[in-house]
Amino acid sequence: MTTEKKAEKKAEEKGRARAGRKAGAKSGNRASKWAAGTIALVASVSAVAPAHAVALPSDGTARSAVGAATVDCSSHRPGLAQRLAADMAKRLKSRRSMASLALYDRTTATTCTYGAHKRYDSASTVKPIVLGALLLAGKGNLTAKEAELARKMIVNSDNAATTTLWRKLSDTSNPQKPNPVAIQRFLNAAGMRDTVLDRTGNWGLTQISAADQITLLKLFTGRGNAVLSHASRAYALRLMHAVEKDQRWGTPAGAPDTSTIQVKNGWLQRSQNGPRDPFDRGDWKVNSLGAFTGGRYDYGLAVLTENNRVPKGRPATDGWYYGIDTIEQVSRAAHHALYPDRSPSHGYTPPRPGRAAVKQAMTVG
Repeated sequence: MTTEKKAEKKAEEKGRARAGRKAGAKSGNRASKWAAGTIALVASVSAVAPAHAVALPSDGTARSAVGAATVDCSSHRPGLAQRLAADMAKRLKSRRSMASLALYDRTTATTCTYGAHKRYDSASTVKPIVLGALLLAGKGNLTAKEAELARKMIVNSDNAATTTLWRKLSDTSNPQKPNPVAIQRFLNAAGMRDTVLDRTGNWGLTQISAADQITLLKLFTGRGNAVLSHASRAYALRLMHAVEKDQRWGTPAGAPDTSTIQVKNGWLQRSQNGPRDPFDRGDWKVNSLGAFTGGRYDYGLAVLTENNRVPKGRPATDGWYYGIDTIEQVSRAAHHALYPDRSPSHGYTPPRPGRAAVKQAMTVG
């Protein structure tokens, strides 16, 4: 190779090296800008992250503290678990009464729990369980009288109708202590292991959990026919959709206007002279479970509360309304977090219970 050619080759190699360094510098600059953008984004998200969030992991789960307990959520939708846990915890922390909740959303594979296995007095929230047991016992076939009683029990929350069906589904060998064997069979079939049926005839003192109430809603809204047929499940949902207007409070608060709402609520006041433990004398137990279906919606929420106290000198119903407010604040947060574009800040606004509902309130010892 001549000296001239060697010089040309060396110059060419130097040119390529310079080009490589320039390309690397440009690439490095682009990488730096991307990294800076990412850091800025993370910083901005952190700045607006809810103050109640304990953890914001990247695995689709979140935990937010409420005193010594936590709201635990998981979701396949990015950021949803964090938003739900933080927003519901914020509402719960502002309330004086005790509460538990459970939530599922099949569309986003989302679940949330807070004290979900704690047991509460059921009040009328046991009535969909009675309906499920009636449908299972009759294999979906109800007599005209049974259908009439079932409708009164769910749509009107009629206590006398519930007592009649409870006894029908019980072993009444001892009339003073009817043993609800057919209702227990339904619980076993449905996998509702937390629920403890009352065996003294006071069905409103059946012990339920938010987790079991969600199991029931999943059964009613699911596709499996192992426990109840499609026709039976659709029948139960139709009755829950048709509840009296003044009994549509609770978990429907804030629901998307385009969803189909199925709800059943329960409420009772403990007697001032009843339990040995003065913990809840005169206090209200207020519960609500709702299923939201139709279109893209397929989710459910159960919120159970107790220790809703009546302020001294105030009407007895103040404790009831306080429990309703607790449920509705949590529910609005849940609906809005799940579907912010279809559940505005207020969303569906349920009516307040009327005089008829007040008369149906149970007072037990």
